[in-house]
Amino acid sequence: MSDVTGIGVGGGDVLGERRRLTNLAYRLLGSLAEAEDAVQETYARWYAMPPERRDAVRAPGAWLTTVAGRVCLDLLGSARVRRERYVGAWIPEPLPDHREWGGGGGGGADDPADRVTLDESVHMAFLVVLESMTPAERVVFVLHDVFRYPFAEVAGIVGRTPAACRKLASSARRRVDTAGAAPAAPAAARQAGVVRDFKEAWEAKDIGALVGLLDPAARMTADGGGLVGTVLRPVDGADRIAEYLLFIAGKAPGLTLLERTVNGRPGLVAQHGGVTVTVAAFDLADDGRIGGIWVVRNPEKLRPWLAFGAAAASG
Repeated sequence: MSDVTGIGVGGGDVLGERRRLTNLAYRLLGSLAEAEDAVQETYARWYAMPPERRDAVRAPGAWLTTVAGRVCLDLLGSARVRRERYVGAWIPEPLPDHREWGGGGGGGADDPADRVTLDESVHMAFLVVLESMTPAERVVFVLHDVFRYPFAEVAGIVGRTPAACRKLASSARRRVDTAGAAPAAPAAARQAGVVRDFKEAWEAKDIGALVGLLDPAARMTADGGGLVGTVLRPVDGADRIAEYLLFIAGKAPGLTLLERTVNGRPGLVAQHGGVTVTVAAFDLADDGRIGGIWVVRNPEKLRPWLAFGAAAASG
């Protein structure tokens, strides 16, 4: 994997580091809101130092990265406790590609979602595997394997020896390999075609077509956060997923499905009355059929999408 942003850890433009820090924090936390909080806390600590101490920092970017990494490590520890109490499955917060929405609203330099680079290291299957790691594994793996920080620098951030960091990264890689979620993107056109066929089959209520598009061992996971109705446990198997989707189609008339990029890959957005109510991310199995579907309905995780209104539905 290559450095997500192509920006090193040095540099004296402190505010210019915000994009890189947001990219790092989102991949570490899986939550745009928490990532923005972590970045804000990092800058708060920077500006809390007396001017003479800030002037003495030879590499402000490296200082900010170290603090952001430690803040995220602390947040990951507390997040594990919070997510044990979460209602239903917890799915990382999905991100839009603002360029697709035209005049629908949203985006801009001040929008945290627009600071995150949509590449293979934010696709949903990969982020879900990151959630299975221990906090230390995740921080070490993201810093080294995604952002290409040397183990000597990672060790200083997480408070471990370089040797211990190598072991953590190796353990994290095994998790990724076991899950088959390595961040190597399939051809966008290929996934877009499968997602389009899925959309048309769902709209036509064609259960046979849905089953044919799903890998027999496919899994669908939904996240409503206890705030909206959705299945609380993963749905496994092509037949069961297709039956559930047709049940939802009958219970939710008036939905408009849009083909949109979700975390850098082709996905679907469901709107009702011009308001985004569901975002679905997909992962393809080796045979080209859909192996994973992640359905986010928790409105607190859809805030980056809510600015896109009815004007975008025709796009």
